[in-house]
Amino acid sequence: MKYSLGPLLYFWPKQDVESFYQRAVDSDADIVYLGETVCSKRREVRLGDWMELGRELAKSGKQVVLSTMALLEAPSEVKVMQNYIDNGDFIIEANDVSAIQLAHEKRLPFVAGPALNLYNAQALNVLLSKGMTRWCMPVELSREWLLKVLAEAEAMGIRDRFEVEVFSYGHLPLAYSARCFSARAENRPKDKCETCCINYPQGLEVKSQEGQAVFTLNGIQTQSGYCYDLSADVTSMQGIVDVARISPQDINSLDVIAGFKRGERQGAAQTHHCNGYWHSIEGMAVHSA
Repeated sequence: MKYSLGPLLYFWPKQDVESFYQRAVDSDADIVYLGETVCSKRREVRLGDWMELGRELAKSGKQVVLSTMALLEAPSEVKVMQNYIDNGDFIIEANDVSAIQLAHEKRLPFVAGPALNLYNAQALNVLLSKGMTRWCMPVELSREWLLKVLAEAEAMGIRDRFEVEVFSYGHLPLAYSARCFSARAENRPKDKCETCCINYPQGLEVKSQEGQAVFTLNGIQTQSGYCYDLSADVTSMQGIVDVARISPQDINSLDVIAGFKRGERQGAAQTHHCNGYWHSIEGMAVHSA
């Protein structure tokens, strides 16, 4: 099984982003996703910067993928996405159907990201005809569901035509909205947000009245309050999952990949970890082997 470093979902200063990916050059990641997927106002790192980082990572033997936005709201954002697709060096991760269409028109391969609603083999077959090479399963699906989809794909004779990737560590991206929750938390209108999400490099925690971490707010993105963690489930992933995705949470996320490879349980001593979706139970729950 290979390990990927998912796209950075949070807004970090450019210097921190560059430092993180310079460290990633020597990390255990086999695949590295680069690019802004959450908000087009986050412009500290632009396409040229991502490309430069990508070339350095590629020199070290990493497969580099440019991730595109999950929610597009303006023609200018479509133009930026087109530039990502036309980069000339790396394949893209499509997180919106428009990215699939643009890549298909250029006859370019793509990864189907977890933001796409792909729940059965019939849908995967359609995307294969458009150029899909890898499918990152939606985060709320389970191992049981994955087995069912793969059985359908096998019956259709398409299972060997794509890789399967599973979001395996990090705060789950659950929903996207046209509203910016980070701005709202600071009583700012979205169009005058001043990219205040940079003040929350791991998102903004939202607790219930009982004090439970229910959600993490990250700009227009609503994430899980608990950190999803399949480090104890690697054995159950063998043979059906080709790539385990580690979503960057902080500078230490590169160590998480090494821990996965060594078989270490990341959340063994932490209370804010969960793995419920993988086991077909409520997402915030922890299933113990």
